[in-house]
Amino acid sequence: MKRANLSLSLALIVCIGLVCGNRQLCAQAQKPSPQPWKQIPIPKLPAFHPQQPKRIELPNGMVVFLQEDHELPMIDGTARIRGGERSVPANKTGLMDVYGEVWRTGGTKSQTGDQLDDYLEQRAAKVETGGSSDSTTVSWSCLKEDFDDVFKVFADLLRNPEFRADKIEIAQRGCTTASRAATTIPRRLQDGKQPNSRMARIIPMPRARICNRGGDHAPGSGRVARQVRPPNNIILGVVGDFDSAKMEARLREAFAAWPLGAAATDPEIKLEPAKPGYYQVDKTDVNQSNIQMVALGITRKNPDYFALSVFNEAFGGGFSSRLFNDIRTTKGLAYGVGGGVGSAWDHPGMLRLMVSTKSKTTIESIQALDEEIADLAKRPIDDEEIKRAKDSILNSFVFRFDSPEKVLQEKMAYEFYGYPLDFLENYQKEIEKVHPEDVARVAAKYLHRDQLAVLVVGNVAEFDKPLSSLGAVTKLDITIPAPPPGLMPEPGDHP
Repeated sequence: MKRANLSLSLALIVCIGLVCGNRQLCAQAQKPSPQPWKQIPIPKLPAFHPQQPKRIELPNGMVVFLQEDHELPMIDGTARIRGGERSVPANKTGLMDVYGEVWRTGGTKSQTGDQLDDYLEQRAAKVETGGSSDSTTVSWSCLKEDFDDVFKVFADLLRNPEFRADKIEIAQRGCTTASRAATTIPRRLQDGKQPNSRMARIIPMPRARICNRGGDHAPGSGRVARQVRPPNNIILGVVGDFDSAKMEARLREAFAAWPLGAAATDPEIKLEPAKPGYYQVDKTDVNQSNIQMVALGITRKNPDYFALSVFNEAFGGGFSSRLFNDIRTTKGLAYGVGGGVGSAWDHPGMLRLMVSTKSKTTIESIQALDEEIADLAKRPIDDEEIKRAKDSILNSFVFRFDSPEKVLQEKMAYEFYGYPLDFLENYQKEIEKVHPEDVARVAAKYLHRDQLAVLVVGNVAEFDKPLSSLGAVTKLDITIPAPPPGLMPEPGDHP
């Protein structure tokens, strides 16, 4: 009897143990599974200390940056010269294209461009020229052993160019002039490529036409003086396998005697944003719409630049941004969506928000973007979004300047546009200092829906509703026009 009672007690204890054990297992199973990647410690980003180029200013005002890089036996250099397309009078639009090409193909006073081609090809080297909106450039690239030979060509081309008439004629025939520039955007739109970075610029927006005050040409003269900018308007950067002390001596020997000249004046730039409203381009050969909301942005000198950088990344900067998560992932409306308040060096950039969507969800997508803008007041960018944005900016930052050459180009830009030379080193610290209240403040300050021009390019017949249901619509014609008369540069004209 006692044995039976003992067996029964043991069996009862085992059953109780099994039940308790099962309950423990069930309780553990009901707990959320751990996320091991969250347990990985993330160290703080190290301080950013890029290799600094050596800055030299010659007695004549030419600024030189020297950046040693001994990884390859190469030496490259670029002279950036103040004055570009925006200094060309309106009736000479396209002149910079010809100028930038013929500066090289025309050769020098002692050698034709064809002779320079043969000379450089024998050394697997190159010397090139070009132009942009605010500057022109002369650059070279060569093996270290050929530096002396190639540098002589560079220096001669920089100081003694010869704009030969036959090369000007070839450049004009090559469609690098105003006739092509006048039709580039419409042609791309008609081809259905619709590049987002350019598409919004077909909205009627007054263009800034700029004349140098007392510079190379008189306003309205239509003629541009034949002269090379003096050295105090030139920034020269050299990177490669050289000794800085020896390179400095070589450059002083080549350029120190070049006489000082008149400094380039800052151009008068008057920019006006596009009129708020809706602009429509009808394309019957597509089944999707490209939508852009645009206005003027800021310059990088603006104290709000860093806070806006964080806002842009959090709001419309990538796959983890609010616009992407809400409009594409949650609502399924967009192929692509994003944007922010853009910036430029010495003039306002473009504020641009964009959506690419199916034709039948065009109006719905515009309204979704409207809701996101309005929602910023009720639901500001939160701490988690800001942390993600900062991490994205800072973790990718170093890859933008992962070579001595990239650092050199950035420093030259700071010199050219009058920024502090430590702007690059301070960037990381300024981004880290941005707080949620900073982001909320700049969003409210710069993003106003009633000030945005909305451009819609798509198949109007397939829209879910007429664009006019949102407001008055201006229809834009993208028919390729004939080249305007009087815009072709005349032989012999150059900045």
